[in-house]
Amino acid sequence: MVNSCRTPLVLSEHDESVVRYYLPKNDVAADLADFFAVFADATRVRILSSLAITEMCVTDLCLMLGQIQSTVSHQLALLRSLRLVRTRRRGKIVYYSLASPYVEKTLEVGFRFLKR
Repeated sequence: MVNSCRTPLVLSEHDESVVRYYLPKNDVAADLADFFAVFADATRVRILSSLAITEMCVTDLCLMLGQIQSTVSHQLALLRSLRLVRTRRRGKIVYYSLASPYVEKTLEVGFRFLKR
């Protein structure tokens, strides 16, 4: 790997090897950045927060969030494509829930960081 900085490393050889071992590869870092980008939209955060409490259909989410159906459906489609939410159909109604407890944990960490 080429050192693009003009000054040599100040790290010890041990620290350098540890950092290089744990430093995520570019593709992993990009995937992680995409994951966290989901939390950059307030509507998506509110949808995920609602689904952390209970599974909900689009109509209920619209009422809880004060958003129109097309907005909520669009955001749910994005969250589903990223595998953050899953669906369950009961008759004509589709219910959404979090696909992983890690999504809820990520929200919790954010709230704790903000002390809210």
